[in-house]
Amino acid sequence: MDIIVRQGDSLWHYSQLFKIDMQLINDSNRAVQPNALSIGQKIRIPGFVAQEYQIRQGDTLWKIAQNRNLPLETLQLVNPNINPTNIKVGQTIKVPLRITWRLVNGGQRYDYQTLITDISRLESVYPFLQIPSIGKTVLGKNIPEMVIGTGGKRVHYNGSFHANEWITTPIIMTFINDYLLSLTNHNAIRGLSTSRFYQQSTLSFVPMVNPDGVDLVLHGPPSSAPWNTKVIDYNKGSTDFSGWKANIRGVDLNDQFPARWELEKARNPDQPGPRDYGGEKPLSEPEAIAMADLTKRRDFSRVLAFHTQGEVMYWGFENQEPPESETIVTEFSRVSGYEPVKTIESYAGYKDWFIQDWRRPGFTIEIGKGINPLPLSQFDEIYQKTLGIFLAGLYM
Repeated sequence: MDIIVRQGDSLWHYSQLFKIDMQLINDSNRAVQPNALSIGQKIRIPGFVAQEYQIRQGDTLWKIAQNRNLPLETLQLVNPNINPTNIKVGQTIKVPLRITWRLVNGGQRYDYQTLITDISRLESVYPFLQIPSIGKTVLGKNIPEMVIGTGGKRVHYNGSFHANEWITTPIIMTFINDYLLSLTNHNAIRGLSTSRFYQQSTLSFVPMVNPDGVDLVLHGPPSSAPWNTKVIDYNKGSTDFSGWKANIRGVDLNDQFPARWELEKARNPDQPGPRDYGGEKPLSEPEAIAMADLTKRRDFSRVLAFHTQGEVMYWGFENQEPPESETIVTEFSRVSGYEPVKTIESYAGYKDWFIQDWRRPGFTIEIGKGINPLPLSQFDEIYQKTLGIFLAGLYM
């Protein structure tokens, strides 16, 4: 929601007026010099939208403000050009509306366009949210990152490395929405105040690493050549892509990282297909390159890659993980009921590479149980179990 600066205004005053942490207002207005506001300048207030309201018989601004539990001054800020003592029946004004509900509907078939639409809606209400692109897919789709906070503890979560594990994306997006609601409404999540997480952490999300693959699973082959026919060839002539894990080129993105890649290559398919083909070399695919470049640039303290299924968590790689990894995964297990497993005979994954190259905690979290893609009927149960892990990733 935009307001217009008046004589004597300050960001601190706005934070008191709207009951929003001043840091969130600062971070929603990065181009603004907080100590040098100018009259007429536009300031964005996070967590609010301006709703149109038509004046009725007997209305006054004071009554409207009282009915909405708002200070009268907030109405004056969003209506700088009206005369508060001379409002007329039928006149349209703006009224601040605090957002207290989710904008994300996670319990639906969640394709790339749904992701982009939801990101845009969240960004408009929570402008302290940063949305850089980390790169493009084979088909040219932007791969968005979502960043919340500027603290020194850099934590990263990602989902949908594997196409038919797309339910990980709305799970992540629902957490992002709940986290944003908690920050702007001062509501604890499971008894935890999130404002301290915002101060202490930079939280990075890539909710959908593999947009081309997700859309293939949900909608079938793309309309454009050559991929409209190639993916059917890769899928052995079948138009059923429910078992497809790879990107659009038939390369498994979680077998693309230089962490004993040769061992994984030797035991897996040697040509493109629905799953397990690691490509001709590590980091051959634009989506994997984007994730590798992001990880080097951000220098994460820890990473969590969300997959399905099995309700297990893998936390080791070649005994290169730090001792704190076991402490962290033990807490993840306590809050979720998921089983910690140090390692399996698997290589070339994103968390493997992170542990190997940074010697910091990395985790693969296998959410839910059943056959991929998991049914949406499991969504609420999965989210409740996973919520504890999202939070523990911040406080541990």
